[in-house]
Amino acid sequence: MQLKYLEHYNQTLKAQVVELIKAERLPAFILQKYPAVHNYKTDKNIYDYTIEIKNSYLKKSQPLSKVIYDGKIHVINNALGMHTFASRVQGANLKSKNEIRVASMFRNVPEPFLRMIIVHELAHLKEKEHNKAFYKLCAHMEPNYHQLEFDTRLYLTCIDHFGKIY
Repeated sequence: MQLKYLEHYNQTLKAQVVELIKAERLPAFILQKYPAVHNYKTDKNIYDYTIEIKNSYLKKSQPLSKVIYDGKIHVINNALGMHTFASRVQGANLKSKNEIRVASMFRNVPEPFLRMIIVHELAHLKEKEHNKAFYKLCAHMEPNYHQLEFDTRLYLTCIDHFGKIY
């Protein structure tokens, strides 16, 4: 059985997931742990939510010009969200813009999944690469980051095998 979102996890963990899938218990497992979806449905809501997290942990980092849901981001391309940085010259000034785009499918998921994605993309303001410092920053902003990343991947696996559950 293919578990494309869990490829880098150990065999024991993947075997447990396969058992949940075979027993058709994965959706119930996720719903029990995360019973409700968040209320950040609009681009303005998600922008305000992101700025609140940013101001709590990254006050001195570069400002964000935009945070939106983006229907063009597909999980199939291995992206849940994107951080973009653009620089352009306007006269004698160099203008830069930081944007965060979150895959539209995360408009209707539990808040911890959305928070994990936002924290991940905010960490890219300071650390461009997925290195030790990057994951340390993610864990600083969200102490449960690694578990939430796994649970989000579990949710995506559930969608692959059973369809949407929220």
